Amino acid sequence: MSIHLCVRCEFKVILDRDRVLCYRSASVRIARRGPLLDVCPGNRTQHEMQLYLVFEHIDQDLAHYLDKCPAPGLGPDRIRSLMHQILNGVDFLHSNRIVHRDLKPQNILVTSTGQVKLADFGLSRVYGFQMALTSGVVTLWYRAPEVLLQDQYCTAVDIWSCGCIFAELFTRKPLFCGQSDVDQLSKIFEVIGMPCQDEWPENISLPWVSFRPLPKQQFQTLIPEIEPCARDLLERMLAFRQSKRISARESLKHSYFLEEQPPGGSSSSSFSVFSPSGTSSPGNCSSDNFDDEESGSPVRNSYSD
Repeated sequence: MSIHLCVRCEFKVILDRDRVLCYRSASVRIARRGPLLDVCPGNRTQHEMQLYLVFEHIDQDLAHYLDKCPAPGLGPDRIRSLMHQILNGVDFLHSNRIVHRDLKPQNILVTSTGQVKLADFGLSRVYGFQMALTSGVVTLWYRAPEVLLQDQYCTAVDIWSCGCIFAELFTRKPLFCGQSDVDQLSKIFEVIGMPCQDEWPENISLPWVSFRPLPKQQFQTLIPEIEPCARDLLERMLAFRQSKRISARESLKHSYFLEEQPPGGSSSSSFSVFSPSGTSSPGNCSSDNFDDEESGSPVRNSYSD
């Protein structure tokens, strides 16, 4: 029998007369088991029961994968394949009305065979009408302008994060490295240009005059190795206005992916959704957007989920 490397997460279930009161993660351990996924009961007392949840162990996350990549970096076919798989996963989430809200290289796992798995759904939410969503989501460097401005947002925040990751696949360094929300916005406007006043969201605390006018930079200058089709897709992902930002489903139909089909084809089997938080560990390198007539308007930020 083949032996698979897995991650075993131990949870303690606190009981009161057989009613579950709460769950507490006790530890994360490395275990070798046959099945890739399993639930193993542990010790049980009158007030506590142990469960062991076994997940597949992934060699590395995308951040570590890029760090380990030797100069001059990833080749164009590899970048295309990774981005295609990431967008396939995001399209699957959005098609099922799920907003990830924390896409970044550390939350994207890459197996030893090059398969991408989306991970860490601690901030994800199932999208609904009139749903209040917090502004304290997405790691700062991958946070969309509408989140930084505490404006309405929905699935387009994931596409912005994908755009930041897309640029990072070429450069192997983050595109926008701000130190605060305002500084992050300034870094964004230094690249995509300052939006006109008509595009500025209404009813937000930060006025348009808070930022100085800035011209748009050419991505060809920032990323010399990026090809024209990839540059066009990146610009569509990093559109300031959510309504103009390309969706995951539309991205998969972009000419950038039609030039040469990534390994594994365009089926959803080329990605996986991997939900346990915090299971990424270092190792050696080896839908339509539903903020339309079907889903109603984007929701407004709130400070409680």
